[in-house]
Amino acid sequence: MPVKAVLTDIEGTTSAVSFVFDVLFPYAQAHLPAFVREHSKEPAVAAQLDAVRSESGESGADDERVIGILLEWIKADRKARSLKALQGMVWAEGYRAGQLKGHVYPDAVSALRRWHEQGYGLYVYSSGSIQAQKLIFGCAEAGDLTPLFSGYFDTGSGHKRESESYIRIADSIGLDAEQILFLSDVVEELDAAQQAGMQTCGLVRDGGTLGRHQVVQSFDAIDPASY
Repeated sequence: MPVKAVLTDIEGTTSAVSFVFDVLFPYAQAHLPAFVREHSKEPAVAAQLDAVRSESGESGADDERVIGILLEWIKADRKARSLKALQGMVWAEGYRAGQLKGHVYPDAVSALRRWHEQGYGLYVYSSGSIQAQKLIFGCAEAGDLTPLFSGYFDTGSGHKRESESYIRIADSIGLDAEQILFLSDVVEELDAAQQAGMQTCGLVRDGGTLGRHQVVQSFDAIDPASY
């Protein structure tokens, strides 16, 4: 079956790892305390703060202790959904204020636009929240790229290194797994997608290999029609 959709990772694939670790995480770390203090009574924020208390086992923690827990989680790169949701809220303020611009490699921008014009369905699967995904692409240096995408997936679909996650995503997209091309810079993710039946291509922008998967150094070298 020919490929009809492309599912792409973000960090290290469409976007520089450094953007996440050197820009987004420090921004959240710097601005999250004030954000929590200012918005803790708002229902959406309060719900996430309660989730932090529950997940940390500190049900009686006050807001200042919750802030401390969140900063510890950021430092440890913990994949907590409550943290990701709150980070997304902080980043949203930064994007709206023009303090943040999403990084997307120029070759990824041109390829995504080309594939969209050619009729491929484009989807994102990242460990970052769907809100964070939309912000990166919606407030990108190249402009608003969200009209190119048909859907977004995060860890709500499962762990990125488990094949069942990719089966769920294929079912959600409504295609056979083999009709989907998955792009990533992580061999374990590529392995899981391949085990689920998807086509795979690895991004190695600085060279190297990703197991037995085909690898390229740029989106310019990817042709979904060749799979």
